[in-house]
Amino acid sequence: MSVKNTSSSFVLLALTTSLFIASLALKAKAGGIAVYWGQDEEEGTLTATCRSGLYKYVNIGFLSTFGSGQTPKVNLAGHCDPDSGGCQRVSVDIRNCQSLGIKVMLSIGGGDGSYSLSSSDDARGVADYLWDHLLGGQSNFRPLGVYRKKVYLTAAPQCPFPDQKLNGALNTGLFDYVWIQFYNNPPCEFDASDPEKYKNSWRTWTSNIPARKFFEGLPASKAAARSGFVPSQTLINQVLPFVKGIGKYGGVMLWDRANDVRTGYSSRIKDSV
Repeated sequence: MSVKNTSSSFVLLALTTSLFIASLALKAKAGGIAVYWGQDEEEGTLTATCRSGLYKYVNIGFLSTFGSGQTPKVNLAGHCDPDSGGCQRVSVDIRNCQSLGIKVMLSIGGGDGSYSLSSSDDARGVADYLWDHLLGGQSNFRPLGVYRKKVYLTAAPQCPFPDQKLNGALNTGLFDYVWIQFYNNPPCEFDASDPEKYKNSWRTWTSNIPARKFFEGLPASKAAARSGFVPSQTLINQVLPFVKGIGKYGGVMLWDRANDVRTGYSSRIKDSV
């Protein structure tokens, strides 16, 4: 009897060890949710967004005017007017988010706006402006107030590979996070009836671009994009198991906070991301 009990103990120990190792592996693959904020008054404040407990990353959108001799300008829709200094209170929101361990990014570009880079010198000028006025510099005019922490470099390319505008930059290996827009792009969006086109796209991105982590970019509601919406259970059951197994998985990026508030999408997927 004692031999059987000893054997059972070894079996139990082995099973417990295996479960522990499996648990560690799952935690290692755990990602986070990134969300865009700044283009809809109904989404609430940036502080409330961060205090929701749903996100690890918040992209403030957008710096929508820059380059070709233009003075860079931030557009936060109806939230505030940066030109009049009305957005400096966002500085408090940013610090609130950072105190919670949430990484806050400034999204450069956007779907609407006036931006282009006419030369390398033009690009350097924009970079200098960003540093002096929005990051670690000392300019008197700081439209978002103080914004100083470790600087991360991210990009949001369209899912067709290679991205026509960002490919050269992405291949430098300087990017920390890449939020790939798998929406408004039917050739590479997830389609339950033909998942291989999406899977091939994800493999191509993660194997060819030297970035730290990649995120599945999705609309938070059907109304948030022309195409590419993935129901939450489909994401949980069919998409996430695949992307977590490829490597360099970072999580899910959602457009945007306002749509997420309306649908509760991130709440449904958070524990699976």
